[in-house]
Amino acid sequence: MNLQQFRFVAEAARRNLNLTETAKALHTSQPGVSKAILELEEELGVDIFSRHGKRLRRITEPGERVLRCIDVILREVGNLRRIGEEYSRQDSGTLSIATTHTQARYVLPAPLAQLRRQFPKLQIGLHQGNPRQVAQMVLDETAVLGLATESLEEFADLVSLPWYEWQHVAVLPRGHELADCESISMEQLAAQPLVTYHPSFTGRTRIDRAFGARGLHPQVVLEAIDADVIKTYVRFGLGVGIVAEMAMRDDPPDGDLVSRPLGHLFGSNVARIAFKKGVVLRNHVLVFTELLSDRLSAPLLKRALAGEASHFDL
Repeated sequence: MNLQQFRFVAEAARRNLNLTETAKALHTSQPGVSKAILELEEELGVDIFSRHGKRLRRITEPGERVLRCIDVILREVGNLRRIGEEYSRQDSGTLSIATTHTQARYVLPAPLAQLRRQFPKLQIGLHQGNPRQVAQMVLDETAVLGLATESLEEFADLVSLPWYEWQHVAVLPRGHELADCESISMEQLAAQPLVTYHPSFTGRTRIDRAFGARGLHPQVVLEAIDADVIKTYVRFGLGVGIVAEMAMRDDPPDGDLVSRPLGHLFGSNVARIAFKKGVVLRNHVLVFTELLSDRLSAPLLKRALAGEASHFDL
């Protein structure tokens, strides 16, 4: 048995048993993938996959155990590679981050700029997606860390730590009827056409639950994943925007838009940072987490990844 066989089996499981997609992802041929998997099954003496003709139909019971072992082996191979990189190229390499648009646009620029000043040879890759995609990119090791508000706690193979708290704000054109309200009520907000995030992004589920708990059904006239897009449509009069508070930090206080806090209606949200369990982190990753927040110290992160605690609070 060899690592190539392990990679083929793991990728086939990840690609929903589609060998054509598996071969494309691994830049090889489908017959080569099929042959390697069959050879591994023959050597192990068990079927990893059940088949219908040449098609893989499902993962067998022994196959599930084999896949768990393969996952550990491939993770440790990745750790060996990272250990080598850490000591042979201590100030260089690539930091791959999976994150949502909100974090990439409004929160990460300053700490990433600081990191680059400390590691000028470091390359940074930002992979944007919705929170579940962020989690999956970390699990697939496309990214070494993930940053998002939702979903990261739901994956058993991720270590997830709280990063910072934030609340939603209402965004209004200056002169809007609600602009003079220091504290907007749920009923006032529900009476307006709303422009806000897509349901999978930036605390939208908390907004929907809060309206539902009051028996209110507001008209959401436009959904987007980008707060800048939401603000643009607010300027054009489509409705009242609901965005994350950090999306308004750079707006001038005397600009054409004003914001009003909505934490009293929707509560606080927690942005989180996640890593895949069992991975070895290079020094620049530990430095970056400390730049993100003074709560995220390198010793704390090492304890969390070692499984010494199951829950961490802000």
